[in-house]
Amino acid sequence: MSTFQVDDHSLLTSLNFAPLPLQRPLLMIGHGTRDTDGRQTFLDFVEAYQAIDSSRPVVPCFLELTEPSIAQGVEYCVSQGYTEISALPILLFAARHNKFDVTNELDRTRQSYPELKFHYGRHFGITPGLLNLWQERLRELDTPQANPQQISRAQTVLLFVGRGSSDPDANGDVYKLARMLWEGSGYLTVETCFIGITHPRLEEGFRRARLYHPQRIIVVPYFLFTGALVKKIFQITAEQQTQFPEMEITCLPEMGIHPQLLQVVREREIESQQGQVQMNCEMCKFRLAAIADNGHHDHHHHHGHDHHHSNCDPYAKVEDYHRRIWKTP
Repeated sequence: MSTFQVDDHSLLTSLNFAPLPLQRPLLMIGHGTRDTDGRQTFLDFVEAYQAIDSSRPVVPCFLELTEPSIAQGVEYCVSQGYTEISALPILLFAARHNKFDVTNELDRTRQSYPELKFHYGRHFGITPGLLNLWQERLRELDTPQANPQQISRAQTVLLFVGRGSSDPDANGDVYKLARMLWEGSGYLTVETCFIGITHPRLEEGFRRARLYHPQRIIVVPYFLFTGALVKKIFQITAEQQTQFPEMEITCLPEMGIHPQLLQVVREREIESQQGQVQMNCEMCKFRLAAIADNGHHDHHHHHGHDHHHSNCDPYAKVEDYHRRIWKTP
């Protein structure tokens, strides 16, 4: 049962959406999580987006870890008589999931429904709307209520936390976005770190931030929705605050159901309908591997999904990460 109520979010009425060129169903594809709160927030986000425009179905599904699956989402669209579907990854960066795990799942469903045509949308990426979202959040932390000691930005370090990926291209985008958030902000500096897979990890990010002897550290968890990793960021932040009480440490919330996110989804849906989707594939390790293996420039991202989630961390040591990172499955 959904917990989302449209009336609870007056922000939805303030959105000025451009009309859709087509009434084609939209498959909104989340990463998937075993965390109940994270799963529900994604479903609420899809429901919010559907509530703004009911001219076509908006169907939620997940790549892994929970249901409905991508195949189940596609099956629903087919049952409604559709033969063309816009498929939009609700993902921040173009990492492995976006580049070939999702496209592979779509290919599998096409085997059952060969008449289907998918129009694959673009990930969120680095876009002004999301940058504005975080700038607004940081401005709120300047208020007396949020900053009673009135610690200046010049005495504050931003700690920008990405999810972490096995795709160097996506990890590079995290650094780029963190830098763009810092430019012109007045903060002492920004340190970038990750909660998993790649390095530096969050604990190392805190260590680096403390080297500047700031009076305040602001943690920016660059996540769309809550989940196990976001909760881990909050837990580690609380532990750091206990360990270093002389320093004020503030952790912003994840983005959540925010008008800027809904606006980006609308832009990406229109792109998929108008055939304007473009991706930067020049530094994609899967493309580079294809060139090395085949001696040509065909760029296909349709490979098996063998991404396992377990308690084992194969990238825990940075030297292990370096050895494995440019390898493709």
